[in-house]
Amino acid sequence: MRLPAAESTHHTTTTSTMSSEQEFGDGAMGVTLTLRLLMHGKEVGSIIGKKGETVKRIREESSARINISEGSCPERIITITGQTDCVFRAFTMITFKLEEDLAALVANGTVTSKPPVTLRLVIPASQCGSLIGKGGSKIKEIREMTGAQVQVAGDLLPNSTEREVTISGSQEAIIQCVKLICTVILESPPKGATIPYRPSPTPGTMVQVGNQVFEASDFGSHPLFSVAQGGMDLQQVSMAAWGLGGSDGHGL
Repeated sequence: MRLPAAESTHHTTTTSTMSSEQEFGDGAMGVTLTLRLLMHGKEVGSIIGKKGETVKRIREESSARINISEGSCPERIITITGQTDCVFRAFTMITFKLEEDLAALVANGTVTSKPPVTLRLVIPASQCGSLIGKGGSKIKEIREMTGAQVQVAGDLLPNSTEREVTISGSQEAIIQCVKLICTVILESPPKGATIPYRPSPTPGTMVQVGNQVFEASDFGSHPLFSVAQGGMDLQQVSMAAWGLGGSDGHGL
């Protein structure tokens, strides 16, 4: 796999025809940014690479912090955090890998023509109004400027205050599109508390609580339960109501 080589300047961080300074203005490249990508397990496996080599290289060459959610879930969240130039460097390397995977499908005859790169961002719903713009003007502008297809989901992701934003197009179009979306995010901070989306485990996944085993779906919709970092995250509340707490009332 050939990922783009690291660059020594903060000027053009991608193969895009738009420079970072043009899009974000003076000093904006030092702003901390977080991007959350929702991906299928197979896509995540490709980003991680054999023995974690691919994601390790992306972390080292971009200097961005990259966290991949754990768990027996069909979908996982990749969180990229850092200064804007570092985040876009990591994002560019991820899109290169996805583009390479699509080209491989054509090469081995799995598909006859290469499909577009498709990525899903997870964005607080309170910022989606600014992204869409009055009468859809902002999202229309982004589509026309980049050539990418952009769709903002009307419904919230389950048990969260976030929405899915789907972007599809060529690799360069995707990069330009995400940069413009991030401009909106930086200019319009989320309002109120954000409840982040956490993918649910695959139906049938079993969870052990003490000496009892339950199906994860029994807990998935309950407000006291969420799946995070590969395990069960029980908030600091008494589990006595579930009949699962210990004698000290602290449950697990």
